[in-house]
Amino acid sequence: MSSDTRDCAQPEAERRGSEGGNTVEAAEDPEGQAAEKEAESGSQANGTEPLSKRQRKRLLRHQQWEEQRDLRKQRRKERKQKRRLGRPPQAEDGVEWVRRKRLCREATPSSLRLVVDCSFDSLMTLKDVKKLHKQIQRCYAENRRALHPVQFYLTSHGGQLKQNMDENDKGWVNWKDINIRPEQFHQVISKEEVVYLTSDSPNVLTELDESKAYIIGGLVDHNHHKGITFQRAQELGIDHAQLPLGSFVKMNSRKVLAVNHVFEIILAYLEKRDWQQAFFTILPQRKGAIPLEQEGGADGQKEQEQDSDSDSDSALGIEEETSTKEVQESKCRKSEDGPIQSGQASAEGSAA
Repeated sequence: MSSDTRDCAQPEAERRGSEGGNTVEAAEDPEGQAAEKEAESGSQANGTEPLSKRQRKRLLRHQQWEEQRDLRKQRRKERKQKRRLGRPPQAEDGVEWVRRKRLCREATPSSLRLVVDCSFDSLMTLKDVKKLHKQIQRCYAENRRALHPVQFYLTSHGGQLKQNMDENDKGWVNWKDINIRPEQFHQVISKEEVVYLTSDSPNVLTELDESKAYIIGGLVDHNHHKGITFQRAQELGIDHAQLPLGSFVKMNSRKVLAVNHVFEIILAYLEKRDWQQAFFTILPQRKGAIPLEQEGGADGQKEQEQDSDSDSDSALGIEEETSTKEVQESKCRKSEDGPIQSGQASAEGSAA
């Protein structure tokens, strides 16, 4: 065989081998080959460039994902059904489970009205307005899950607060069980039914009148405007009062609480009917709150320790006096017995 014949035969064999390899790949992945051919034919028919190998694989995965959509949906339903069957029908105290890790209790709405007065918008920076927004969100969430939810009002709603809510919490327009009004609270509720809650008021609130509307000043100012809510209540000529915090709690800081803390304390009182339990359920640890009786107990303990210290000091003085008398009596006896040797005298002196 000549060299020309061998050169012609060699490419032919390589061509056949490569065709054989493609045949094996086609047998292993017929769907992939079909998708690739379909993609190539589609691109040729449209007059576009043929797809690359990576694009064909991506197209194949997308087709498989779409084909398995119904299967995935069916599997999700099966898993959900399995979890529902494995969930206990009732929890303790006869409370039914409606969601995982959350109890659904039968709520009894209260006729008491809680109003957040948002008329201090111009006195706050944008940072403080955002804090007020979060506090209002907390109030709304706690009222929704409370055992005795109140009639919740937001008044003087506008300005920076409304703009921030529109930008960062667009779902507020769909909030339920809340009255959001642009008017001031005394334009929505009669003044005779209003009690403004302010820590500067000399009046202490002992009971909640559910026919009243209690106003909470919507202000986050870090004590830059002290007494402004009390001043506002006096200017409007409406009743005012403070929560009975000083009657039950001793705190390291001032008695000024955040909007959501006042709101949650009232919700807790409606449930527990006990101010002290309501305070210590809600107050954060940073306030350093302790019960007044515990403070008295601590003072009494200090007094007892001081008394015990004084008793121990007096006892020690008696023992020292007794030992001194004994030493003097022994010296007198020895002097009566006779002269003391020099060695004995030095020994007694060192002992003394």
